[in-house]
Amino acid sequence: MGRIKGTLVKRSTKTLLTRYRDHFTADFAANKKAIDGISPGIQKKIKNSIAGFISRKVKRELATEKKK
Repeated sequence: MGRIKGTLVKRSTKTLLTRYRDHFTADFAANKKAIDGISPGIQKKIKNSIAGFISRKVKRELATEKKK
């Protein structure tokens, strides 16, 4: 099992995905760069958590689309 994400990470991820969905992919490094471009003042640890969570959500979405 993985680590539990905090409310800040979950809420920020949801907001970023609804507003800037086309900027994100399943690649973690690309998502980190996209987050830097969108909101540059985020701490490194939180930025990495958000980028990882976004990557995970995008991978899940792609897997469900592939099954259909």
